[in-house]
Amino acid sequence: MKKILSILLLLFCLNSFAFYQGKFTIQNKKKSDKIHFQLINNLIIIPVEVNGIKLSFILDTGVSKTIIFNYLNISDSLKIKDPEPIYLRGLGDGDSVEALKSKNNIFEIGDAKNPNQDLFAVFNEKINFAPRLGIPVQGIVGYDLFKDLIVEINYSNKYIRLTEPDKFNYKKCEKCETLNLEFYNNKPYLNASVKIENRSIPIKLLIDSGGSDALWLFENDTLGIKHSNKYFNDFLGHGLSGSVYGKRSKIDEFSLNGFVLKNANVAFPDSTSISFAKQFKERNGSLAGNILKRFNIIVNYQKATLTIKKNSLFKHDFSYNKSGIELAHNGVRFVKEIDNKIVQDKSGLGNENSSKTYKIVFDASYKFTLKPAYAIVELRENSPAFKAGLKVDDIVLSINGKMAHQYTLQDLMQKFYDKEGTRIKLSVERDGKVFTVYFNLENLFE
Repeated sequence: MKKILSILLLLFCLNSFAFYQGKFTIQNKKKSDKIHFQLINNLIIIPVEVNGIKLSFILDTGVSKTIIFNYLNISDSLKIKDPEPIYLRGLGDGDSVEALKSKNNIFEIGDAKNPNQDLFAVFNEKINFAPRLGIPVQGIVGYDLFKDLIVEINYSNKYIRLTEPDKFNYKKCEKCETLNLEFYNNKPYLNASVKIENRSIPIKLLIDSGGSDALWLFENDTLGIKHSNKYFNDFLGHGLSGSVYGKRSKIDEFSLNGFVLKNANVAFPDSTSISFAKQFKERNGSLAGNILKRFNIIVNYQKATLTIKKNSLFKHDFSYNKSGIELAHNGVRFVKEIDNKIVQDKSGLGNENSSKTYKIVFDASYKFTLKPAYAIVELRENSPAFKAGLKVDDIVLSINGKMAHQYTLQDLMQKFYDKEGTRIKLSVERDGKVFTVYFNLENLFE
């Protein structure tokens, strides 16, 4: 009797939660909406309106909860509703983070609206992805959107299309592959295979559109999942519970049904950083943005399928950071710029017999404007940048003679993914002193 009562209570709680949570529906006659996104460092950044406030969120298949960061900075205008304290745990070797669980929030993504959305507002100021992406990002949304709508992700043209399931029609596509999904804790997994040292190994991966890398694998000697002799230790990224470090390497092949990617990037995160992720014993790693972006995708949680078709990014080479430094937005700095004011010299005006001539004169003066500052936040030991004498917290002023603030953070970082042997010249400020360093990009897999 006690067991029956417990089961009934559990079912009641689950049904009550589902009813209370609400769902996304499309507020137009077509029951479908197209929304353009920014692709920053292989991450999808979409516009989201929360309680009437316009924000930017990462669209992340790897999260089961909707989370807002920088809560203390936007709490006054956001008007978080019915908060209760809670602790969240994610990737990283740190502790759980404090958050407020909030109910009855109004979420709008294009014409998709949920009037009763739960969210988790995180207090920790260190959990802030905006500096590393170079644009304001206030949160992450995943399962809550995917469970209600069919989501098409067109990486090549940078838009998503949200459609209510009963209005969605699959178009005939001979070049598409449809993969079956499995779910654990509201997160999607698929089966794939890798070839390591000429051995084909079946693997189960979390689909993680919120990860910038190509592929993460959890080392397992029994299965043959291990790094090659050609690898280097590196910073892999930030999780909810701290930084993640591990080994970077290459694999011979990665396969999704009939699609095969050769010489793909792979990272093997340290075991201390992924203890939380390995709670699902069958999981062997994560499939992330640098592979996902090579396909246009239809995500259907209702039918538990993922339909993929390779796009124009499919054959792009897998590159990696050959400098050893990671940069992040670090406030602003005053920059002296030439302000060319145009003055018209109207000669001959007022004389009826003379023709009217105009001269354009540039009046050069200087002005001081605020521009983004980029600082070194990660430095790989024994890397080219490390050997050149750079340090964490150094401010990069220019690269190869061009001012750093003239680049977006993504474009600036891309300079470090260039061909091996490329000469890099950096002008750097440290403790008020400016100096210049030189180094060459290195191929660490030779």
